[in-house]
Amino acid sequence: MPKLRVESFTISLDGFGAGPDQDIDHPMGVGGNLLHGWALPTRTFQQKLFGKDGGETGVDEEFAARGFQNIGAWILGRNMFGPVRGPWPDESWRGWWGENPVYQVPVFVVTNHARAPLVMEGGTMFHFVTEGITVALERARQAAGEKDVRLGGGVNVIQQYLRERLIDEMHIAISPVLLGSGERLFEGIDLPALGYTCIKHQASERATHVVLARA
Repeated sequence: MPKLRVESFTISLDGFGAGPDQDIDHPMGVGGNLLHGWALPTRTFQQKLFGKDGGETGVDEEFAARGFQNIGAWILGRNMFGPVRGPWPDESWRGWWGENPVYQVPVFVVTNHARAPLVMEGGTMFHFVTEGITVALERARQAAGEKDVRLGGGVNVIQQYLRERLIDEMHIAISPVLLGSGERLFEGIDLPALGYTCIKHQASERATHVVLARA
């Protein structure tokens, strides 16, 4: 059965998945860019983000690559799509990634404010879902067919899906940095009570990778 998966979501040693004061200049919050030191050098991220050949192989690359395997659709929270808050003032904001985003499949953005679908290059199409996380998942699964759905974040939308026991598997990378404040991924979340256990853990020079699954 197709899964809902979180992949390559990075937290700091003190548990933060984003730093404080997120805005257009700090998409991951102040200091949040430090979280992804493990991912950016990998072959997968060099190709997906920068269109470059090469990049590092090894443990980090294996986990980066698996996040794009068998993915037929994505779900994002509003903040992951962009820094605009409240009603859309216009449709000028088209995402962080330029005209050819990394997704290349349908993407369902959970938001309180309606907006027309946004067609991008490379097969990416953003759909803005105002009916909540369950409807977003239903639509994403329909679009993905027999493939899995990847839940990209941010912290708040992952927490919502966790509390409803809708996430089947999570790959979390723990980066050896301290942020001190921001958004804690597991704040108020009782993972064992929700049925989640660690099924795999592996360390590289830049991160510790853990995979959590729901029984």
